[in-house]
Amino acid sequence: MAKLIVGALLLSVLTGGVAQLDMKGKAFIFPQESATAYVSLIPQVKKSLQNFTLCLKAFTDLTRPYSLFSYNTKTRDNEILLFVEKVGEYMFYVGNSGVIFKAPLNPYAPIHICVSWESASGIAELWLNGKPLGRKGLKKGYTVGGEAKIIIGQEQDSFGGRFDIKQSFVGDIWEVAMWDHVVPLKMMDDGCRSGNLINWQSLIFEDNGYVVTKPKLWD
Repeated sequence: MAKLIVGALLLSVLTGGVAQLDMKGKAFIFPQESATAYVSLIPQVKKSLQNFTLCLKAFTDLTRPYSLFSYNTKTRDNEILLFVEKVGEYMFYVGNSGVIFKAPLNPYAPIHICVSWESASGIAELWLNGKPLGRKGLKKGYTVGGEAKIIIGQEQDSFGGRFDIKQSFVGDIWEVAMWDHVVPLKMMDDGCRSGNLINWQSLIFEDNGYVVTKPKLWD
């Protein structure tokens, strides 16, 4: 059952334990390792995707593997997955196929990460803290399924479940946004909150287990 955050920024509360809030200035905190703590994000529109852009900000001091963003359908795991294998090594999956982007080591600092993918060319692009980490080919011609479970805090090994505590996220996540098209990532700065699929300023979500919402510590 979601914990409804009451305050001036409350936009509306939907039925069924799901909240819709303006999360500007706030973050989800995952305070400890867990196989039960996560946040389900519900897109503004459910649709199949031939292009998308995803951005988020996070802080953790983990050095083991962990998941930042997990999008599964009933027929395929890792339809979209943003996963950190180790410090400085970002794995990006589309359609259960992945590529690795490597970044300079900068542990224990907040990150601003953006990825985009387009089916026509298969080009996947990742930017970290406003700097490109290159372009790689991934699932050219593929279509991402639209009926999905979208989860932050855990990595799904099945549709909406089978979480591994040793892949759980511990730390803060904020300003998650997703679009159904490719947004030029060089334009992504502190204002990347208002995606047309996931909009941080009108976020539809349900939190589960030990997840806390607090004002963000970093920009």
